Amino acid sequence: MQPPTSLANAGGGTSRRLCVYNSGFLTQSRVKRILHLSGWSVALGRPSGDDWVGVWGAAPSAERGLAVAEGRDAPVLRVEDAFLRSLHPGRVEKQPPLGLVLDRTGLHFDASRPSDLETLLIEDPLDDSELLNNARDLSARLCQSRLSKYSAYDPDLALPEPGYVLVIDQAEGDASVLASVPGADMARARFAEMLYYAQTEHPAARILIRSHPETQAGKRPGHFTKEQAQGRISFVDGAYAPMDLLEGAIAVYTLSSQMGFEAILAGHKPRVFGTPFYAGWGLTHDEHQLIRRQRKLTRAQLFAGAMMRYPIWYDPYHDRLCDLERVLATLEATQRAWIDDRNGWVGRNIRLWKRPHMQTMFGAEKPMRFGTTRPDGSMKTMAWGMAAQDGDVCVEDGFIRSQGLGAELVPPLSLVLDDTGIYFDPTRPSRLETLIAKSPNLPDYALTRARRIILRLMTERVTKYATAVPLVHLDLPRTTPVLLVPGQVEDDASVKVGSPEITSNEALLKRVRDANAEAHILYKPHPDVVAGLRPGAVADPTQWADAVVTDIPMDSLLAQIDAVWTMTSLTGFEALLRDVPVTTLYQGLRSLTHFRPISGSD
Repeated sequence: MQPPTSLANAGGGTSRRLCVYNSGFLTQSRVKRILHLSGWSVALGRPSGDDWVGVWGAAPSAERGLAVAEGRDAPVLRVEDAFLRSLHPGRVEKQPPLGLVLDRTGLHFDASRPSDLETLLIEDPLDDSELLNNARDLSARLCQSRLSKYSAYDPDLALPEPGYVLVIDQAEGDASVLASVPGADMARARFAEMLYYAQTEHPAARILIRSHPETQAGKRPGHFTKEQAQGRISFVDGAYAPMDLLEGAIAVYTLSSQMGFEAILAGHKPRVFGTPFYAGWGLTHDEHQLIRRQRKLTRAQLFAGAMMRYPIWYDPYHDRLCDLERVLATLEATQRAWIDDRNGWVGRNIRLWKRPHMQTMFGAEKPMRFGTTRPDGSMKTMAWGMAAQDGDVCVEDGFIRSQGLGAELVPPLSLVLDDTGIYFDPTRPSRLETLIAKSPNLPDYALTRARRIILRLMTERVTKYATAVPLVHLDLPRTTPVLLVPGQVEDDASVKVGSPEITSNEALLKRVRDANAEAHILYKPHPDVVAGLRPGAVADPTQWADAVVTDIPMDSLLAQIDAVWTMTSLTGFEALLRDVPVTTLYQGLRSLTHFRPISGSD
């Protein structure tokens, strides 16, 4: 009787009619789309036959739907936002959710009756080793990425000195509060009791009250007032990441906030005064006994059930249902973009043809301004390449750029920002250099992701200027080493600062031939040079090279050669990913870089 909700059935098969009496199901296109992909057809009218009634959580509008369902003897589907929703609260920025929970038996936050989540956590073995390993990796990633139900935060805010007790407030009238405590007056009394216990049980500690984001935005009041912020009690309002506040706390007190669940992921055993979904499993100090919940769960089991098995997750870029990992990647990307762009940008020395594309990439929060002078106020400045000065963020093409050339005004698909230096300038530190230096300490989930990305690059034959090109086979000698020498644009900044002695393609070819008299050398001129758009042509490369290749895709060449010799070309990096040895030339010296891509055993 239940419609399909698995990824395998997403968007396929026959949808079951879901009768609704809340306009949000019809006007919120994302909610309607997720329901459709999950096997539900949203409709108005009275249910009949196998129809279901859809209601939104415990919202006031749900009463009408429940009354219709009871009168027509129809089953009820309760719909709510998933535990990772968006950057900002829906009431604040009107952002659509990245997932929903679709519960056929109850509400996950209402312990007065069973819910699908509670049943799952009681009955599902949750003992599959692959599932639990993924749960550990994804929960660690969620914590490290500072993701929460609402994931926008200001990393520039000074964090409070660690060692405090964190008391979590919630919005007045919140359904999860009323499910634990009937009535607004009793709810205020329960929150006051929670604050009292926090003070009594930690007589020497500072007490910080964390308000709900909607309270901070002025949308809904909370249960604590500024009058209660006396002595060692204070509010810690502001765009802090919940995980940052949890990591600095010595104890956490909550009624039913989702931050209590996140506190468990952060390593706490929070004191819980309500009946949220995460209470009763041995991971919290509970004020109320939950009779049905006798099972003891690990953090990984709770996370697997609540975050991986229970919700329906949505990928807005491919318009399909997805798994939790995809949602984490989506939130990480949008969170980073919001943090970078929230105060706006001024672009200096940006060519006119690039400006519309820059506006698309960086102007989502505030429109970019372009000029030559720095602005006043909080806006940051970016400048292209070597034009960046102190105080500027340097912007350059990314390593996967486009299907065409920048010199032909083809816009880039990726850009890099660097507030320290720039990746091609070895004379000073860069952000990339710092990240590489820290890479030996990457967690397992990051290494696993890197392996998958490398594999996808190889499988889809992606290089800087080409994607999914067919493999071209060359007739090459089998007994002689085959070397590839990629030509470069000679006035390129990476050549000027990264190869100060060997500054021309002719000098590069001569150096390679002098060092490899018996090798078979392939020379591939830079596409911009072949097109006559940039300097770097060699009058007669066959003086040193055995063959000149111009129309052969780079991926085809890298699949058939033995090594790459280069000044500073990105081809060297692309070769390393394919386990091809690379020799770089710096100040006329040979630097053999036998780096290897991340393998399963590294």
